[in-house]
Amino acid sequence: MLKFPIYADYNATTPVDKLVLEAMLPYFTQHFGNAASRGHIMGLDADEAIINARKQVANLIGATDKEIIFTSGATESINLALKGVFSLYRTKGNHIITVQTAHKAMLESCEFIEKMGGEVTYLPVDKNGLVSPAVVEAAMKPTTILVALLHANNETGVIQPLREISKVVHRHGAIVFSDAAQAIGKIKIQVDDDGIDLMAISAHKIYGPKGVGALYIRRKNPRVTLAPQIHGGGHERGLRSGTQNVPGIVGLGHAAMLCGAEMKEESLRLAALRARLEKGLLEIPRTFINGKVAERLTHVTNICFEGIDSGTVLNGFNRKIAISTGSACSSALPSPSHVLQAMGLTAQEASASFRFSLGRFSTEEEVDYIVEQVQLHVGMYRAQNPAWDETKGKIIKDAAMIEK
Repeated sequence: MLKFPIYADYNATTPVDKLVLEAMLPYFTQHFGNAASRGHIMGLDADEAIINARKQVANLIGATDKEIIFTSGATESINLALKGVFSLYRTKGNHIITVQTAHKAMLESCEFIEKMGGEVTYLPVDKNGLVSPAVVEAAMKPTTILVALLHANNETGVIQPLREISKVVHRHGAIVFSDAAQAIGKIKIQVDDDGIDLMAISAHKIYGPKGVGALYIRRKNPRVTLAPQIHGGGHERGLRSGTQNVPGIVGLGHAAMLCGAEMKEESLRLAALRARLEKGLLEIPRTFINGKVAERLTHVTNICFEGIDSGTVLNGFNRKIAISTGSACSSALPSPSHVLQAMGLTAQEASASFRFSLGRFSTEEEVDYIVEQVQLHVGMYRAQNPAWDETKGKIIKDAAMIEK
């Protein structure tokens, strides 16, 4: 039996898995010690829990536990990585390369670095949202110190060819940063094989709690060092001062462990669910998938329904379906998606698009209901919109001209 609202916005956040919550609970009331208080058993218990979580996160990405720094989330990890590299490597160079479809946390960090005297190149993407190794190669300079990319896009699920790009970047002696907030736990990531030197991780994207994340920092070949952005106390090897969030860190570690164990099977299940969803939605006329040709995360699809306003249609669902018109980081902003427009969509097409992201608790019954409701409400909007009649007439006329 369906329970409302039906949730299909797993890229925005995920519910905490009950197993993760069970692992966290003792560290709120029973093992509540400060991990920095190693002079007594309560502090030692908390420190041991953090050590274990560090290993769990490291195991998921093929790193060592000493390469994991805990933060408050991916946004902080991104800020620490980009600003930390820029601050410490300025004697070598001041040039950073990123991509136009990056998350706002990355774009705004780059804008801040520009104000501090840095130079940033924002690479364009093709119609599928991809940046090629050749485009990265052409943008490299002797002063380039960092190339920062989304591992998988938060709006379309498009996966960048990071392994090939990293070879280009390393050939020029620069550092590779991956914002893996959406990719971690969904696809296999091995930092050595993929050539990743820095990587941002978020707990709440993988069924862990909000307010905790991690930053992977390579320790050798090459050894990457960062300038701290938060000072005071020397926690997390001096890179992120502040009393450690022991329950949250335990939750992140347990969530990482569960994702590692279930990733392959879950990916196949979600791929089948997405195929079912796309099949039903593409039955609607004048509909197309954004980034369809590219390799994508199996649980995400971003679809344009020509001639609609996605915000208006979303309101029509009467809170029974939770889907997104863009990324959660910028959905409160009135402007159309910068990601979709960078891929070549018009402002109107971007405003006519929905992101559907499925997850661990999604079912076939839920998918079928989403398809039914989207078909209904898109049809209703178009029927009531005179502009759609004009568009439809133009389509028929153009088709007739082609036939002649």
